[in-house]
Amino acid sequence: MNGPAAVLFDMDGTLVDTEVLWWRTTEESAARLGHRLGPADAPEVVGRAVADTAAHLVRTAGAGDPDAVAAELTEGFFRRVAAGAPLRPGARRLLTALEAEGVPFALVSASPRVVVDQVVGGALARVPFAFTLSADDTVRTKPHPDPYRAAAERLGLAPGECVAVEDSPDGAASAEAAGCPVLVVPSLLEVPPSAARTFAASLEEVTPEVLRGCTGAGSAA
Repeated sequence: MNGPAAVLFDMDGTLVDTEVLWWRTTEESAARLGHRLGPADAPEVVGRAVADTAAHLVRTAGAGDPDAVAAELTEGFFRRVAAGAPLRPGARRLLTALEAEGVPFALVSASPRVVVDQVVGGALARVPFAFTLSADDTVRTKPHPDPYRAAAERLGLAPGECVAVEDSPDGAASAEAAGCPVLVVPSLLEVPPSAARTFAASLEEVTPEVLRGCTGAGSAA
């Protein structure tokens, strides 16, 4: 079978419908700091690491300790995820199809390890990921290229051999900077086009064949 040699999936907003849970968690923390979360905050919230969002809230509100806000965000998000996070439409079918074709796939998330493990043990239970990467597993997380470079290296592949599936601008930027062709399935934020990006409205449209078609868009790092 012609590429991809592997598929690297984002978690929040891509495989699991958690972006709304993250937004509500951030909204509550922002309110406690005296800031009303709005559309202008979205680029610093959707697809961002906890530490980045915490720093944004403190900077915008002019109050609070970034570490304490980050801890509050993590705890609040974990609580919501533990209560239930449904899969995105088409996710289970696509993962099953890739498994049937023998295409390895991994999870590459900007969420903390505690949240990734909760989701993998819940909504994504029994999904045979080759491995999972969290924000805690690389020095820098998305939008930096480090997570996708680390994932490809762990698979023994060049990034250009791995299709990344993402929903956010920062996630797509991370994968593209690493050298991965990217399939974008947007959730809360519009993702700008680029030569390395293929778009789908929903995972329900995505098949292994569609992912094979993405490999011509990207280039190896």
